[in-house]
Amino acid sequence: MEINSIREKIDEIDKDLAKLFEERMQLSRDVANYKKEKLLPIVDKKREDEIVKKNCDYIKEKDIKQYYINFMEDVMKISKNFQEKIMSGIKVAYCGAEGAYAYIAATKMYKDAKYINKNSFQSAYNAVVSGECDACVLPIENSFAGDVGEVMDLMFSKDLYVNKIFDLDITHNLLVKKGTKLENVKKISSHPQAIAQCSEFIEKNNFEVIEDVNTALAAKKLKEGNSNDMAVIASKETASIYDLEVLKENINNVSLNTTRFASFERVINEYEDYDASQKNFIIVFTVKNEAGALAKCLDIIGANGFNMRNLRSRPMKSLIWRYFFFCEIEGDINSKEAKDMFTALKVFCDRLKIVGAYIS
Repeated sequence: MEINSIREKIDEIDKDLAKLFEERMQLSRDVANYKKEKLLPIVDKKREDEIVKKNCDYIKEKDIKQYYINFMEDVMKISKNFQEKIMSGIKVAYCGAEGAYAYIAATKMYKDAKYINKNSFQSAYNAVVSGECDACVLPIENSFAGDVGEVMDLMFSKDLYVNKIFDLDITHNLLVKKGTKLENVKKISSHPQAIAQCSEFIEKNNFEVIEDVNTALAAKKLKEGNSNDMAVIASKETASIYDLEVLKENINNVSLNTTRFASFERVINEYEDYDASQKNFIIVFTVKNEAGALAKCLDIIGANGFNMRNLRSRPMKSLIWRYFFFCEIEGDINSKEAKDMFTALKVFCDRLKIVGAYIS
């Protein structure tokens, strides 16, 4: 049999599998609602073992049967994850400890979720890729410090979609153990960006600077440690969580300090019920190495009636002195104009990728 014929048959089977998978997941939803009503646990190991044993009898080829066991175990794992989402709410990953600005953003973007802390942007992102979490909230830009390069690189090189954008006003405060006076403080700890954003206050008081992974973790260490000459830069929410005192409020260099956070999920949200004027989408692209390629791409975007909210460049990790471009565009990603725009852009782009869509 020719390879194309084999692939056509596989495509037909995959189509049937997709339909059956959807039907199975719909029934899993019914099971979850029943378990929730009856206060039953999600995991029923005896039932799972019975399913695998019974269904294995349908497989005739011995060499295939062992792979079918893996297949069924994966299907049931997915089903349990889906049931857990229904029964307990979605899981949202963020980088940092409870009380970090990313945690605050996550609580505002997703109400009544389970918030899962991770120790890096990459691990929070991977938690969604693996299915451990339903979404992750990561910073993409700060009005004072600029782009968050590592997250921008993830948008270019990885496969999750941005479905929400949230602007969080950042107000840094000086937190200490209760009873500590300003004259007792000799050292200050926080995330490097928070330190940079409060550099004038730090220099004025001649504090020794100690960098930490994030603001909330610095606060947690202060709470648990024995140092009486240490302070941290963090939010008021962090002070409340770790039972610290706000010694000085709003110690930012500039009062207007905002961080944009993006929510990443596995499937793009098309926001069908919203007006086109509220819709925005994000693309990343690289242009061909020929004269005027970038200018032609920008002309195409405008010629199809779209306004760019911003355009930024970022160096590519794999190629020296080559850049990809990040562009936020106002409009409906599913409109005819958008489809025409993408078709025209492909002529001048080496790579063109839709990163996400959100409502403003």
